[in-house]
Amino acid sequence: MIFREANIEDIPQIQVVRHAVKENVLSNPALVTDKDCEEFITIRGKGWVCEVDAVIVAFAIADLKEHNIWALFVHHEQEGKGIGKVLHNTMLNWYFKQTSETVWLGTAPKTRAEKFYTLSGWKNCGLRPNGEIRFEMTKQDWMKSPYYSNS
Repeated sequence: MIFREANIEDIPQIQVVRHAVKENVLSNPALVTDKDCEEFITIRGKGWVCEVDAVIVAFAIADLKEHNIWALFVHHEQEGKGIGKVLHNTMLNWYFKQTSETVWLGTAPKTRAEKFYTLSGWKNCGLRPNGEIRFEMTKQDWMKSPYYSNS
């Protein structure tokens, strides 16, 4: 497994992973364009990928503009291997080096993602208008996490 920063050449494989997930499936895949991905990893924030045998199997993207975790997805064939945790921790360590703003994300209730974020120390802040759970993480809470790294 190789973990590295995402670049625009990764976008086609990122889209494959995003469309292969079994939970938090996009209602309309055309809603997340290649141009959106490019903007989020080059202008608004940063992204990371995990490769296995030169194929991207997971990715994460943080958005500094809206202080949001725009994406964290692992291909269903690679779940349960700790890939999501490494990407999550890398992303949050980077995010809180850039800003002290609280970061948020939304995910569907009663999913593995909800359990993952709860176990990772995120605070459930109730339902968003679209029915997703809004989770938040403060810099102070992240710095207390066993996964925090300032290096």
